[in-house]
Amino acid sequence: MRNPARWAARLGLTAAAVCGPLTGAAHADPATGPAALHAPSALVLTTGHGESSATVTPERAVTLSCAPRAAGTHPNAVAACAELRGADGNLDALESRPGVWCTREYDPVVVRVDGVWQGQYVSHERTFANECVKNSYGASLFTF
Repeated sequence: MRNPARWAARLGLTAAAVCGPLTGAAHADPATGPAALHAPSALVLTTGHGESSATVTPERAVTLSCAPRAAGTHPNAVAACAELRGADGNLDALESRPGVWCTREYDPVVVRVDGVWQGQYVSHERTFANECVKNSYGASLFTF
């Protein structure tokens, strides 16, 4: 390094050429803005009558995306995402709402949830005794 002042000037010009001039104002890039700060959360929920998803033909399916905002074909995506966040994504933590009474009829319904929740793969299956019991779990996630 023969001339430190010359080297510093060259470094400053290179930085300005690569990074652009410093204006003091920050501009959000859509690719790296607030939406990019969220881990992906996109799920597919299916339901059908039977005892396991291996033997059931799906009768209904909905999509649910929770980051950066609630979206998808789920009939109440906002509430379903809030419910998932409240359970930290643990689908086994969802319990039947108090005060909901269902018949003891056995007509099994399988719900399958597959996808990504906050960057982690999810594959979950749950069998309920009947449609009423399925709809009683949680506030809205399984109600589709």
